[in-house]
Amino acid sequence: MLTALGDRLAERGQRLAYHYHLGTVVEDADDLARLIDATGESVGLVIDTGHARLGGIDPVAVIRDHPARVAHVHAKDVRPGVAAATIGQGASFLDGVLAGMFTVPGDGAIDFAPVCAALRAIGYAGWIVIEAEQDPALAPPAAYARAGLAHLKALWG
Repeated sequence: MLTALGDRLAERGQRLAYHYHLGTVVEDADDLARLIDATGESVGLVIDTGHARLGGIDPVAVIRDHPARVAHVHAKDVRPGVAAATIGQGASFLDGVLAGMFTVPGDGAIDFAPVCAALRAIGYAGWIVIEAEQDPALAPPAAYARAGLAHLKALWG
């Protein structure tokens, strides 16, 4: 069904981009493998580094192993200790977000150099959204976005 939709969109010059996400039907590595196995290449993926890390998905491996699937990128860093203390203890996804389990690239635990290298290796030229999913009262979005962009630009080369 998703492949048929992806094919139909492709006929119209658009791309289906499936976004795996914590708390949804595709949130971990096994879920993502099943999605990839069950669909054709017209079903692109949003490579979301933060949701990948917390869901046990290696975004570099996905980029390397399925380059034709890379449709869009959300660059988001994680604070694993905050995630463990919130959603890891049964708190809601929103509780984890408000506590700061996500942040912008360069402000958490993800090494973005391999991610950037993998994207460069496949010739990726699409959008990269700098994302944080943080409480804006505690983390001013513009300042954090500038910091995340500066970090990625320094790594991109």
